[in-house]
Amino acid sequence: MRDDGTLDDQHSLDGSTDRSDDTPSTVRSDDSVEASTPRRSLRTRLTGRANPLTARPGRTKLAVAAGAACCLGLVGFSQVGVGTVGSSTRPAPSQQEVAQRAELDVASRGMTRQATVPTTPTASPTPSATPTATKKPKPKAKPKPKAKRIVPVAGLDQDQMDNAKAIVKAGQKMGVPRRGLVIAVATAMQESNLYNYASGVLPESQNYPHQAIGWDHDSVGLFQQRPSSGWGSVRDLMNPDYATKAFLTALLQIPGWQNMALTDAAQAVQVSAFPWAYAQHEWRATEVVDAILA
Repeated sequence: MRDDGTLDDQHSLDGSTDRSDDTPSTVRSDDSVEASTPRRSLRTRLTGRANPLTARPGRTKLAVAAGAACCLGLVGFSQVGVGTVGSSTRPAPSQQEVAQRAELDVASRGMTRQATVPTTPTASPTPSATPTATKKPKPKAKPKPKAKRIVPVAGLDQDQMDNAKAIVKAGQKMGVPRRGLVIAVATAMQESNLYNYASGVLPESQNYPHQAIGWDHDSVGLFQQRPSSGWGSVRDLMNPDYATKAFLTALLQIPGWQNMALTDAAQAVQVSAFPWAYAQHEWRATEVVDAILA
């Protein structure tokens, strides 16, 4: 309490700072002093309340502390909120994404960006076949040599020359010497004139390849051999190869045939009604055989 007898106003500039607001003093001088200054005390209180900007040390500290706490709360809330949203919607970037972002950042700072041009998708190339070991080409089969066509000699035509060649080839297969080949060709010249004859008496003989038809009993083929005499079947005797082998087989069975005259050797096999007729064909037969064997 001051000496002037007035109450200390804690809201005035001279008020004490160790009292809280609206706390009345418990020490009073007497009732008369308090009664004589009611208006001043009321005005002083109203003045302090009417001016909210009046400095109040106690409230100033409280306001500053409250403001700081509020700001800290807002900052914390904003940080928590941002962290919560970010963590729930965007996962942590991987190392590959970090590297890609770094490359994009560098490009955005000044590096030349390459324009991305959409390309039309193309069909994927067909995988090539797996390489395999190349096969060696098989050697081509050599064509069979064509039969040499021998020009007819000694006044023969081509059919006659071909039949003479068939006689010589059959004799060669049997290993018959040249003399026996000449005897066989000369005999065929006399018997059939080197044509393969069928028989009018044996209609069956006409079912096989032939070049002429004769009527001498059942005689057929190049050597006019008769099936009824045991030379063979009609089918066999119409084959020049078979007919020649049948004649030469009989010739080789004649003792000393090599030293006989051609006509005698031929007659020993054929038993013809004209035994001397074979001799006239010896020179022509020799010329034909020589042309075939050449």
